[in-house]
Amino acid sequence: MTSPVTLPFWLFVILAILAAIAIVDRIFAPGVRWYFRRRVNDAIDELNTRLDLRIQPFKLAHRESLVDQLLYDHGVIDAVEAEHEETGKPRSVLMKEVTAYAREIVPTFSPLAYFGFGTRAARWLSEFVYRVRLGYADDAALRNIPPEAAVVFVMNHRSNMDYVLVTYMASTRASLSYAVGEWARIWLLQSIFRSMGAYFIRRKSNNTLYRRVLAAYVRKATDEGVTQAVFPEGGLSRNGKLGDAKLGLLSYMVGGFNPAVDRDIVFIPVGINYDRVLEDRILTAKTEKERTGRDFSVSPTTVLGFIGHLLKLRLQGKLYRYGHACVSFGKPLSLKAFAKENRLDFSNVTPPPVKAGNGRPQPPGAVEKLGNTLLEEIGTVIPVLPVALVATVMLENQDHQLGELELKSRVFDLMTELLDNGAHLHIPRHDRDYTLTTGIRMLTLRHLIIHTRQGLYRINPDEILLLQYYANSIAHLRKPPGKPGKRTEAKAAINRRKTAKHMGSS
Repeated sequence: MTSPVTLPFWLFVILAILAAIAIVDRIFAPGVRWYFRRRVNDAIDELNTRLDLRIQPFKLAHRESLVDQLLYDHGVIDAVEAEHEETGKPRSVLMKEVTAYAREIVPTFSPLAYFGFGTRAARWLSEFVYRVRLGYADDAALRNIPPEAAVVFVMNHRSNMDYVLVTYMASTRASLSYAVGEWARIWLLQSIFRSMGAYFIRRKSNNTLYRRVLAAYVRKATDEGVTQAVFPEGGLSRNGKLGDAKLGLLSYMVGGFNPAVDRDIVFIPVGINYDRVLEDRILTAKTEKERTGRDFSVSPTTVLGFIGHLLKLRLQGKLYRYGHACVSFGKPLSLKAFAKENRLDFSNVTPPPVKAGNGRPQPPGAVEKLGNTLLEEIGTVIPVLPVALVATVMLENQDHQLGELELKSRVFDLMTELLDNGAHLHIPRHDRDYTLTTGIRMLTLRHLIIHTRQGLYRINPDEILLLQYYANSIAHLRKPPGKPGKRTEAKAAINRRKTAKHMGSS
């Protein structure tokens, strides 16, 4: 028992390494983890003092614990039972599918990745490509949002730059959790999005079980007060107009909402507009081919060449940014107040069933009304930018040429009309003449309009579709013929009150 044991030197080295690893893991590692966890918590507490909307504990929870919560959600378990009864699949197989769906959806939020890398990268990229401006913002209403409310930013979808731009513009207010489509599920990129708090969705999935898992996650995140950002239109606008509301995510958020016991959900309308959308030709390619037969395709080589050209111009100091990108924040809409005012009941709303065929179920009436109202509110705060103004006037006068003074005069008339209708115009440098000069220059540089030798401007007949795309971004803000704008109505109401008062005193 006490006799010495001889070991080979290589075996002694292996045992020593294993012993050192065990000592570090059992003695030193817990203390180190506690130290860094404390530092992270202190950093999060400091962030929460600077943010208007605090980072909720649910967002910081361990990813595995969130996955487990989804596996034992009552709605998910009921969906598994229903699928078992309908298809005969073993419950164990169905639970494996549910686990895979949950792992695919649930993000891994990192405050360091979001605020240390994400927002800085978003700022650099936004300002590299555009002149970024804040349009309209109802700061008083935003400050009065109850701190315990779940806040959801709802916005129009013009470009994939929307994610980057709004992350930058809202970085002083909140950390946003986006619903991201399948396009971002590629190596490395999906890890970055997960660390930024984004959750992935299959927009065209008809799988009922998957939809129940997604609904469970969205509802839990909303119940726990996670600040989210969604695009009610579902996808990018291909014609420049506001699309119809896709109500799947909204129904997941508000399904089962009981104003008496649940925390309020506050929706903040966000309007986004660009003087140039990077993907404009891609988005209009299908319509262009149907109209003219011209085909526009993009390859990875083309994209890399485009990015390389931008970087080259930047290094040479010759980069002319793509006009203005503007974001406006509208008046918050409280779900409790909205339900009370419109006498709507969301407590019986359940995730819409997936129907065979096109996979587009009939949405519940309460959610449909909410979605349409949110889109109207988004539309009212979409900023009016120079390119959209000039494109609109050129299309209205496409049969003849305009001199610069005549063109600017007609754009001034359009601006007055939009202002009378309550639209929010972004006027660079508070100079209307400069505003129109930048819009004309942008369209001329892209050859959407042509400056003739006689000093006149005319439409390029090959680019009418793209001009319509930009004009459509503000088409909903124009008043129908014969209908007075909001300011005109307000002035008329004031005049009527003055007249009535005068007659009463007489």
